Amino acid sequence: RRSGVSKGMLVEIEGCKANPSIALLCKIAAAMGVSVADVVNVASEPMVHLIDRDAIPVLWRGEKGGSAKLMAGTSGPDMLELWQWIMHPGEQFESAGHPADTCELLFVNQGTLTLTVDGRRFIIREGCSAVARTDMPHAYVNDTNEVLEFTMTVNEKSR
Repeated sequence: RRSGVSKGMLVEIEGCKANPSIALLCKIAAAMGVSVADVVNVASEPMVHLIDRDAIPVLWRGEKGGSAKLMAGTSGPDMLELWQWIMHPGEQFESAGHPADTCELLFVNQGTLTLTVDGRRFIIREGCSAVARTDMPHAYVNDTNEVLEFTMTVNEKSR
């Protein structure tokens, strides 16, 4: 109940009959008081937790071949996550928003990212970075003709 995810969807996920979206994973993790990194097993351990490239989960796939990988994250309700995004021309990802005071750091490795936050558009070019409050609707869009690659850190505090 606390997650806002239906019992039917939880049963489908538990039975490996459905793959949860990033938004659903965030809701489920928050209700459990853990991070998404805990749920997909890329969370840090006491000293150092090395994550092999084959163990890094792809949590989003774009219609044209793009992907979002959760590279690493901390354990517990205060989430700190490192993401790698690749978006092909025309791909986009939309989020309804994270809990209050969530902040994202973005760095564009290649291409141009159009970041929309609460209806306002911001252009982040290759080699540039941004800090964004993402506790409101936001989207990442590649509206160019070139591949976009960006690195993102999410800092989501527990409620």
